Amino acid sequence: MKEFVVTILGSLVLVCFIAQWIASRTKSQLVASLNPEFQKFQRIFFAPYLLALFSDWLQGPYVYRLYSQYGYAPKEIALLYIVGFAASSTVGTFTGPLADMFGRRRLCLAFCFIYTFCCLTKMSPNFWWLFAGRLFGGVATSILFSTFEAWYVCEHTERNVFPADWISSTFSISTFWNGILAILSGVVADIGADWLNFGPVAPFMTAIPFLIASAVLISLSWPENHGSRQFGLGRSFVEGLRTIFNDYTILLLGLVQSMFESIMYIFVFLWTPILDSSQSANAWPLGLVFSCFMVCIMIGSSLNTLLLNRNIRPSTILLISVTCSAVSMITCAWSTNIQHRLPILSFLAFLLLEVSVGMYFPAIGYLRSQVIPESQRASINNVFRVPLNLITCTVLYCLHRNDDAGGNHASGGDQNAFLFNVALSLVGFISALAFSKRFEEKTKTIDEKNEPLI
Repeated sequence: MKEFVVTILGSLVLVCFIAQWIASRTKSQLVASLNPEFQKFQRIFFAPYLLALFSDWLQGPYVYRLYSQYGYAPKEIALLYIVGFAASSTVGTFTGPLADMFGRRRLCLAFCFIYTFCCLTKMSPNFWWLFAGRLFGGVATSILFSTFEAWYVCEHTERNVFPADWISSTFSISTFWNGILAILSGVVADIGADWLNFGPVAPFMTAIPFLIASAVLISLSWPENHGSRQFGLGRSFVEGLRTIFNDYTILLLGLVQSMFESIMYIFVFLWTPILDSSQSANAWPLGLVFSCFMVCIMIGSSLNTLLLNRNIRPSTILLISVTCSAVSMITCAWSTNIQHRLPILSFLAFLLLEVSVGMYFPAIGYLRSQVIPESQRASINNVFRVPLNLITCTVLYCLHRNDDAGGNHASGGDQNAFLFNVALSLVGFISALAFSKRFEEKTKTIDEKNEPLI
């Protein structure tokens, strides 16, 4: 099995570099790269943002192993995970209004300090310290995946007044490097574990210097920007909800995001047991499998750039990515049947899902920048994350509720989870189709209004 995965990984790496080489020479990328001010602005954003993402990647693969080493049962570990998602969907939701009111730069700095505290809690085996770490980790995650983007879009469009099309270039680059950092984080975490002799705690300690470096760069190089400051915290949240439900375009985009990212989060908990349950004499090399996933994300990012250069609208790219995820989930629902498991087919479907993730993030980032009002950007971005956290909590609970009786994975629970993902993907597809049509009509109307009279 290892030889098969190595062959797939080698092929994917080759495809990735060819796609990236072609993408880097597309018209949109070349135009953006000729502007030194834009390149400087990108570097100011990328340095602390990628450091923050790297610190997050360092921790992810070792959380379950750390809890297990401390002696906690699967049900207790599932509870700790649920706490993180629940905190992100409740307390974390208000980080958006806080960012809009008190400053996005300040919230990004707060992320660095909150996440550092979360890392320090992992040094204690005490359940309540770990509980507190997951609680604050959920809040920090909400900031990472909403406020950084809100800061960038405001600086790009309001302060520097760069062309809106260049936003896609930035998000494509960040998605590509995110894949590289994910692969590198596994290597760095393993080195830290051996050198420091801390075991699973080492990645969390290794993440702290990167968080500090990110905070220093933010404080030295990022100017402050705000959203709407005319409402209180609760009122700002309510106004964000009102904006979503009053604008059908924003509502549809939020549905797409919630459905797609729910699938992505649920997949994180499914892929390892699916491959481990194959009963094969040759075990799957999970580290290499994870590297394959990250290379596929990089390929998807390059495909996004190539499609944009072919004059494919971002809304259409979003629809393509959602369609690919639906095909992947339908395949997985069939290949994980308890009567005839097909782990190789599941693995190939996983790769398709990761390619769709690589296309999705640059597209959704650009589309959010176009349809969400600047004054409520961080608030609405966080509201979008509420359904996906609630959905993930529910599925995670259902997967682990029978752990004492042999586990859901042994009784077909993983297939049920994939069937649920199929339903989510169909809702996402319908929403993406309706959004694409509505967004293109809206864009066409704006273009006609701005067309010069002859």
